Amino acid sequence: MATERADQRREAGQRTRDGLLAAAVELLARHGQEGVTLREVTDHAGANVSAVSYHFGSLRTLCDAAIEHALEQYLDAQIDAVASLDDTSEIEDLAAAFTRPMMRALAAGGPDLAVIRTVARVGIDPPEGWDRLTAKFQQSRQDIVRKLSASLPGVEEQELDFRTRCAAGLLNWLALAPIGAELAAKPPEQIERWLVPVLAGAFRGSPNIG
Repeated sequence: MATERADQRREAGQRTRDGLLAAAVELLARHGQEGVTLREVTDHAGANVSAVSYHFGSLRTLCDAAIEHALEQYLDAQIDAVASLDDTSEIEDLAAAFTRPMMRALAAGGPDLAVIRTVARVGIDPPEGWDRLTAKFQQSRQDIVRKLSASLPGVEEQELDFRTRCAAGLLNWLALAPIGAELAAKPPEQIERWLVPVLAGAFRGSPNIG
């Protein structure tokens, strides 16, 4: 019985923690990092102020954890999309898979795009303590480089890694720049038609190489 009660407490604690993270992500998307208040987060999550202190220590730590969580979900979606490709996939297919989470956010607009913008902003200069995502960043790049190597056997892996990082930076810039809002107003098919060739070009590099 004591074990069952302990399990129930852990489950309730996890639900509260997850609720606080979800509330913080949504409010960050609406108001930005400087516009989120502790009271608003707890009201939105149906929790009390002491829960934030217990699970995260402070509002700032909660917001950092929420953005990290959103970034991890973005990377997971990117990794899964690339992993779904087979050996016959071309560079355009790879660019579409790599870009898919961004295209979905652009097409959805609203909070989804706002979350991506928040992630892109902090992704350019990650806070301390995000080292645990280093392996996931590396996996995402390595998966791309491995598939690019099959299509571009004449290009060294170091250069392919550079191209991949440039492509990722382009997506971050797109999320934050006015042109991103311009693209978001387009139908999903047009977003893909315009954006995928740009990323494919970044991956392919000079047509005289590879």
